[in-house]
Amino acid sequence: MDLDERVIRAVARHPEVRRLELVGSRATGEARKESDWDFRVEAEDFASVAAALPELLAPLGPLAQQWDRLSDQQCWMLILHGPAKVDLIFPDEPHEHEPPWVPRADNLQALDSHFWDWILWLRAKEAAGKNDLVATELRKLFDHLLHPLGVEKIPLFLSEAVARYQTARDRAELRTGRVVSRALEREVAPVLGR
Repeated sequence: MDLDERVIRAVARHPEVRRLELVGSRATGEARKESDWDFRVEAEDFASVAAALPELLAPLGPLAQQWDRLSDQQCWMLILHGPAKVDLIFPDEPHEHEPPWVPRADNLQALDSHFWDWILWLRAKEAAGKNDLVATELRKLFDHLLHPLGVEKIPLFLSEAVARYQTARDRAELRTGRVVSRALEREVAPVLGR
């Protein structure tokens, strides 16, 4: 079964999901192998569906999953083995952008997930030649995630962002006494050099 069918089967079984469809480059046939998988989700009861997403998606074995902090609509992001980035976008549910991370022992793992999700998405944009978008997003990544961790300079390349993040994360682990799992990093990092 293809990934899109597995995601649809997992989420559409919730009784409050009214409509679920693959959208974006994967739906139009314009996707590259690095492209993410975007799904439009319409729900009768968003809160009910939102609360159930981790359980609904558990059979897919996500390495990470969380709400997008910076999207205009509610968007549940997950990374599956491969790696494959999947976004479940709820266009009828507006979302206010959240402030930059404040790194703490209790959120370092979520912050790590956000970083690797962002980098995986940017890798796809880089592969598609969208250099202006990548530069803009690296600045945003710096403002919202890297600088709060203590990084002093905006990265110009994805590899630079990764190296600076890893150093800053390691320092945050020492400062907070919290160790972040490297499972997601081991899955995502190898594709960055392709």
